Amino acid sequence: MPLDVLPLLGAAPASFTPSTSAVGGNVFLTAIVGIAPLIAFFVLMGAFKVATHWCSIIALGLSMVLAVVCFHMPVGMTFLSGTQGLAMGFVPIIYIVIAAVWLYNLTEVSGRSTDLRAVFNAIGKGDMRAQALIVSFCFCGLLEGLAGFGAPVAITAAMLVTLGVEKIKAALMTIVGNAIYVGFGAMAIPVTTAGNLGGGEDPTVIGIFMTHFTWVICVLMPFLLLGILDGMRAVRQLWPLALVAGLATGGGHFIAPYVSYELTSVMAALVGFAASYLFLLVWTPSATPEEFHSETSDDDKPSTERIVLALLPYVLVIVMIGITKLWKIGIDLSKVLASTDIKIPWPGVHGELLTSSGEPSNSAVYTLQTMSNPGTWIFITAAIVTVVYARCSSGGRFQVSAGRMLRALPETIYTLRMSIITIASVMALAYVMNFSGQTSAVGAALATTGAVFAFLSPSLGWLGTAVAGSATSAGALFANLQATAAQTANLDPRILLAANTIGGGLGKIVSPQNLAVVTTAVQAPGKDAEILKKAAPFSLGLLVLLGALVFIAAQGWLGGYFPPR
Repeated sequence: MPLDVLPLLGAAPASFTPSTSAVGGNVFLTAIVGIAPLIAFFVLMGAFKVATHWCSIIALGLSMVLAVVCFHMPVGMTFLSGTQGLAMGFVPIIYIVIAAVWLYNLTEVSGRSTDLRAVFNAIGKGDMRAQALIVSFCFCGLLEGLAGFGAPVAITAAMLVTLGVEKIKAALMTIVGNAIYVGFGAMAIPVTTAGNLGGGEDPTVIGIFMTHFTWVICVLMPFLLLGILDGMRAVRQLWPLALVAGLATGGGHFIAPYVSYELTSVMAALVGFAASYLFLLVWTPSATPEEFHSETSDDDKPSTERIVLALLPYVLVIVMIGITKLWKIGIDLSKVLASTDIKIPWPGVHGELLTSSGEPSNSAVYTLQTMSNPGTWIFITAAIVTVVYARCSSGGRFQVSAGRMLRALPETIYTLRMSIITIASVMALAYVMNFSGQTSAVGAALATTGAVFAFLSPSLGWLGTAVAGSATSAGALFANLQATAAQTANLDPRILLAANTIGGGLGKIVSPQNLAVVTTAVQAPGKDAEILKKAAPFSLGLLVLLGALVFIAAQGWLGGYFPPR
């Protein structure tokens, strides 16, 4: 946008500092008004069955009106805040989603999805529930630890559908199973953010405190996932596998930060996957129901070549992203790739949006990720898979041209068109709510509750991610508030910062952005409301559990369980 146009939009003349008491000088009234757009979104979608893209557009419009009328944000700055959210929605989020869904579609177009089912059938001893548990809990966690930004949800949900899981259940298993890894996602960026913005606390210590809570949820999570897929019957029949997966992953969570907090999700997921695989070598599920029984006929068992090619898209994407994040020999590849990012001070917002101390807000700088974007490496993976699949037909069984697989890309984009609108408008909504002070007003109201705030503190992270779709954003919004509230209430700020970050992961279960991504991945447009209705109890139930654990820890009732300063 040309800079000489900005005065016409009203963006340049005045600076703006968000206030948590903008409405009637009262923090509670301001909080009620501030949360109204989010309530409107969920009510329209859940109660009135309004299409999700219209829900997000209406909520965006409401938040913009409230920002101007009630929070006194300049009209131009309000509009331009939304455009920064749109930019963030397209890159990296929509960019990653398109790449991930195209990668999945290549397995369908090529016909290799049948061999992929055969591979996991062998691992899961013919029980689709065991296969789905490993994919939704361990595979998804591995991707979350490496990539984040929607890629794990999109790839995992699509993979579950390939294995034969019903679409809605695949979506539910993915977003619930992913939640406990989100706080440590994308090389633990949310943890680093919480430490840096929460009074300069050591991120390693924050990570250690987090895992003192998360291992409990890790042990519980496989049982919840089995319940989502097949109710109590699956829990009764597969509880040994669930227990092994939960304990192994929880143990990985607990130990990993002492090695590297950045690799917590990666290490925990790998430990959980290895333990599950080894356990299934000596234990076989009994009485698998017919509808969850999968088998490959003896005359059609895939050869080694076919197995390798079926797994190629998913193994290669992990290897590619893993190298870009972890390679340190000779050069720090992650830093080299990050150096290609383009920092864009957002016109009409940067320099005009001020913090409470009167300094320009760093949030008004948009980072255009290029080579550091996981989506780029997913696209490269898909291109490699296209060439390999076109050249290797496995004896003529899977004949598909490179042209046909390339045509799957525009077909994917067309299929995703309504989801693209939803994701973009949701991100615009998040930025308007955040920049105008609507979200922080809710946090400030909760922070007035004194010692009870220990129980409520995870809900701030939950709210931040529910709005913005990012646990990193939740940390940026509320880390300093958590640290300040801890001093006021005589609580350990490290416990509250850990709670905020974990709560952010639980909030992602119901994040509109996450719902849009997962419904897109399983190709179930318009099912956001149904998924939200079924997912919300898991998100809220886990939030209450976390709040109780944090309250107990904050009161010092666990003795030396948390490392002293």
